[in-house]
Amino acid sequence: MDVISCVGIVSKPKSPEAITLVPRLFEWLYARGIEARYDSQTAVYLGREDGMRREDVPTGTQLVIVLGGDGTLLSAARAIGGAEIPLFAVNLGGLGFLTAIAIEDVFPELERALRGEHRIGLRRMLECSIMRGGAHVATYDALNDVVLTKASIARVIDLDAYVDNHFVCGYKADGLIIATPTGSTAYSLSAGGPIIFPSVGALAITPICPHMLTNRPVIVSDTSVIQIVALGEDDSIFLTVDGQVGEPLKRDDRVICRSSSKAIRLIRPPKLMFFDVLREKLKWGER
Repeated sequence: MDVISCVGIVSKPKSPEAITLVPRLFEWLYARGIEARYDSQTAVYLGREDGMRREDVPTGTQLVIVLGGDGTLLSAARAIGGAEIPLFAVNLGGLGFLTAIAIEDVFPELERALRGEHRIGLRRMLECSIMRGGAHVATYDALNDVVLTKASIARVIDLDAYVDNHFVCGYKADGLIIATPTGSTAYSLSAGGPIIFPSVGALAITPICPHMLTNRPVIVSDTSVIQIVALGEDDSIFLTVDGQVGEPLKRDDRVICRSSSKAIRLIRPPKLMFFDVLREKLKWGER
């Protein structure tokens, strides 16, 4: 890791923990001569009005500190846009599969980061493009997942799925999830999908409440191109990326998902392994 002279900070809104942590963090950075760039929410915790757009925070930084939960991290990951800037993710309550650093460990772990002693986990992102009538209309990058769901309380939706131009099946379901290994412990897991070890080159296709009970999750290579065709009426199906951004789909829209060239670099505590996180977060039994 480069010598850290400037860090970015993004924060979760309305966090009681951040109210006390953010001022302490700024004092700690100032004492070490480290400059900070921060978003508008972090500025609120400082009682300032000079916060910037989250997309502008990473510019010129060597490290981005994320204060919040996995949702805040997902937003920060899209803001970084694949730049080679490590994310230091602090869990301010909640489940937090990705935000593995506890509040009480923030400053000791930051000291480790300044000395370059941290492990950095590479998490590949997922590129999602929407094609409409042969024209490209939108592209998104997801860290966790791309989800197609019904846009209202209407009946189940109809989707056709293809992998590398081979027809998989037609789904009648409440929706369909395309998940990365990182996202395999998120929405896909709650829908019955598999847990994928982070370094495995795979994507999971997980139906949500399928009409045919024999429709099960499928794992494909991350070199595959997954194509989903929306067969419902206009605006009856909604595309959501990482549970945060998206848009309604038109009939016959094609959603094309492939492994992105972008990846995030997630700082991990030196002794915290993937299965340690699973045991802690999923309450698996200890020996």
